Amino acid sequence: MHSSARPSKVGSVDRGLLRALEGAAPGAVRSRASDRLAYAHDASHYLLAPQAVVTPMGAGQVSALLGVSAAHGVPLTFRSGGTSLSGQASSDGVLVDTRRNFREIEVLEDGALVRVQPGATVRQVNARLAPYRRKLGPDPASESACTIGGVVANNSSGMACGTEYNAYQTLQSTILVLASGAVINTALPDADNRLRALAPELHEGLLRLRDRVRGNPESLRTIAKLYSIKNTMGYGLNSFVDHELPIDILTHLVIGSEGTLAFVAEATFRTVPVKTHLATGLLLFDDLRDATGSLTQLVAAGLATIELLDATSLRVAQRDPQAGDLLTSIVVRNHAALLVEYQEASADALVDRLSAGQRMLDELPLSVPAALTGDAKSRAALWHIRKGLYATVAGNRPSGTTALLEDIAVPVASLLETCAELTRLFDRHGYEESVIFGHAKDGNIHFLLNERFDRAEHLDRYIAFTEDMVRLVLAQDGTLKAEHGTGRIMAPYVRRQYGDELYGVMQEIKRLFDPRGLLNPGVLLNEDPRSHVSNLKTTPTVEKEVDRCVECGYCEPVCPSKDLTLTPRQRIVLRREIANAEAAGDTALLKQLEDDYQYDAVDTCAVDGMCQTACPVLIDTGDLVRRLRTEQRTGLEQGAGKQAALHWDAVSRVGALALTTAQKLPAPLVTAAAAAARAVIGAETVPLWEKDLPGGGTPRLARAAENPQAVFFPACIGAMFGPADGAPGVSSALLKLCERAGMDVTVPEGIGSMCCGTPWKSKGLTDGYREMKDHVLPIIWEASDQGRLPVVCDAASCTEGLARMIGDVDDRYPGLRIIDAVTFVDDHILPLLSVDSRLDSLALHPTCSSTHLGTNEALQRIGSAVADEVIVPDGWGCCGFAGDRGMLHPELTASATWREAAAVAERDFSAYASTNRTCEMGMTRATGHSYQHVLEVLEQVTRPQGPKTIPNRLPPLPKES
Repeated sequence: MHSSARPSKVGSVDRGLLRALEGAAPGAVRSRASDRLAYAHDASHYLLAPQAVVTPMGAGQVSALLGVSAAHGVPLTFRSGGTSLSGQASSDGVLVDTRRNFREIEVLEDGALVRVQPGATVRQVNARLAPYRRKLGPDPASESACTIGGVVANNSSGMACGTEYNAYQTLQSTILVLASGAVINTALPDADNRLRALAPELHEGLLRLRDRVRGNPESLRTIAKLYSIKNTMGYGLNSFVDHELPIDILTHLVIGSEGTLAFVAEATFRTVPVKTHLATGLLLFDDLRDATGSLTQLVAAGLATIELLDATSLRVAQRDPQAGDLLTSIVVRNHAALLVEYQEASADALVDRLSAGQRMLDELPLSVPAALTGDAKSRAALWHIRKGLYATVAGNRPSGTTALLEDIAVPVASLLETCAELTRLFDRHGYEESVIFGHAKDGNIHFLLNERFDRAEHLDRYIAFTEDMVRLVLAQDGTLKAEHGTGRIMAPYVRRQYGDELYGVMQEIKRLFDPRGLLNPGVLLNEDPRSHVSNLKTTPTVEKEVDRCVECGYCEPVCPSKDLTLTPRQRIVLRREIANAEAAGDTALLKQLEDDYQYDAVDTCAVDGMCQTACPVLIDTGDLVRRLRTEQRTGLEQGAGKQAALHWDAVSRVGALALTTAQKLPAPLVTAAAAAARAVIGAETVPLWEKDLPGGGTPRLARAAENPQAVFFPACIGAMFGPADGAPGVSSALLKLCERAGMDVTVPEGIGSMCCGTPWKSKGLTDGYREMKDHVLPIIWEASDQGRLPVVCDAASCTEGLARMIGDVDDRYPGLRIIDAVTFVDDHILPLLSVDSRLDSLALHPTCSSTHLGTNEALQRIGSAVADEVIVPDGWGCCGFAGDRGMLHPELTASATWREAAAVAERDFSAYASTNRTCEMGMTRATGHSYQHVLEVLEQVTRPQGPKTIPNRLPPLPKES
């Protein structure tokens, strides 16, 4: 690793403070250097290391923490989303993580309302609302990681909601914890009286400020102007104009206050209907003038979204491998584009919109004729152009630079001049390939630039650019922050946007709510003119696998270890902190970080790749962990791994025999023996045996076929681990299903010696992996008649492993296709089966591998064929069993599955299914219910049982486009 970065300041921790925090939130306080530095990072370009990180259990503990803050004079900062772009979620005081234990969601009034705690993400809430055909009004692009706490704290909006359906407009009530520790439920009928009794000075002060604002005509004009567009700069002063009662003013002032006024323990939102009939198109113009000049007509046409892409955006997007013909066919000069979409509640309404809209489109000065499409695949490709910009620019930035994504808003009439001048500012200050894009309908644009903060001249450049940008936006009667919150980055400029009078009102708001100034100080209001360039984060070059990381945190909600040790973002930032400590010569800190990193980052990483599914720059942090594991392997370990690969048939048979033998012995004896071996040899080598583990499976055997239609590769995990009680085993089930459908398959000779290679690859045993790869691929190449026949595998993780194996050999086996058994059955077997004994209900657990393979839709279809009701429980995710990881570190699986297990426990199901034997074992352990492969369930309900109760043939089911 190489680094020129300055060392991060972690400092010492006041032991008295830690004892007090522990008293307020027992068992929830962390103060190791690794914990503090892991939480010091967010998506902003600021870095402050907290003195402690606390994960409280509820509003009562938050109230107690506020008391500790006051008693010790230590600032308190709440982190919900953790994706903060503007520096509002970091602190050098106490950082309170409200994501882990504040994730409850309750749908009310048939979806008209939803009550949510701050740790639930927008996507999770919308998933709960989906059966009611409702959703949240705010629609931020970061919905997968953005939490409700972040939505409220930043007054989030998004692509379609505008100012009509943002957090301010759709929040109905909240439960707040004030700086004094008082808890206020604003939904109660007597809430205003309770506020007067609990906080009389605050109640009276809000009335006084309401009258002050309303009595000043200039203030009213400024508020009307700035809140007619998207505006998250400063406090929401429109609350004093829109509401009468102090309790209602308080509720709406908290929106967009970035944790500087109170803690939002719960929020109830009015929801909006989901419009499912969509049509999307990319409108290309010769220049920005033509594009912005068309906005009035486009808005009048009723388009839900109108997204702007400038010429640089289009040139950058052309590099994306997924760029379509429309984009790649033009030579971009001064072009601009608008990505537009109609969203309607019915097919007829969409047809009417398109019919009327086409006449309008024909009149626009377009570079190429416009065509809107409702095809899901085509629409996704068009949206990828817009949403992929951040990934393309940020992911390809020079190593060591920080990606800065900013947003402003101006009246739509000023959009052209603002964009043109911004482009000139990029050129003037030397910011190459900076892109402008955003929500043109709202006059809200984002711009992205890359900067280094480790050299004085670069810092001076950034300061000069910021000053020019501020002058530009304010001259256009715009706002310096439209969606991303004021944060630290624009706090020194709030006075310049609002003027002295309204800035004075904001200062009084802060004093009323937080007299001691301990709630997230330095954020939103700051008198230091250089505070926005203090505590800047540098991004040292560390490893090729992760240098692209922009620390956005999108990966965190999908990580199985997020509630146990580290998230993917934290694994990466701690590598950067290790590099900083090494470069600074801080040997004590270096040793602490490296010692903690082994268990937190390496041992408890499931290397499941789920982080890549959420990452905007497509980083699989598992690649880093696999390489680190490889570097730690000794020659002896590599040799042992190779020998295991060479004799895999014998090794897997011995493993199966050991499991069968263990099942027959007294459980305490086996558990004690395993524990003793782990103590001597190590927890990373010896699995922890538990009574719930199955006995061994049966050996895999070759199978000949005269006219095979596929090659069957039964996974070795089915030979190692036996099936659930009463289940046939997935290999047997698949063969029976093929027989019933009249499809012949062959199993290659020597199958017992073959494996997908995942056990070696995930452990960093490269010699064994290479040996297995060189053994397996030539055999299945020949068995498939050199790629003519598909190779079908009956475990999702092994399907993924075989596909990776082929990808590692540089197209040496062209046309060799690996297909998961779920997809194979969905495509070729299911339409030919008769279901005789349909189940009432089925709990379904998708896996990380089925997600990577894109087989979850097929999994759902098979589930729907066997059961009347198919439920994927809330909170599902990677189970963390990860081959043998769940046996080496069972605490990982316990942590990864507890929310899904709680959802499963809410009711009884007829059966429980997944797509991978070890995942089934992990879910069985987590829930106490016996999970089996979904094809085992299908085999059982399609066994001939006399007269058919369901038509003999199921119609072919539609595939995801």
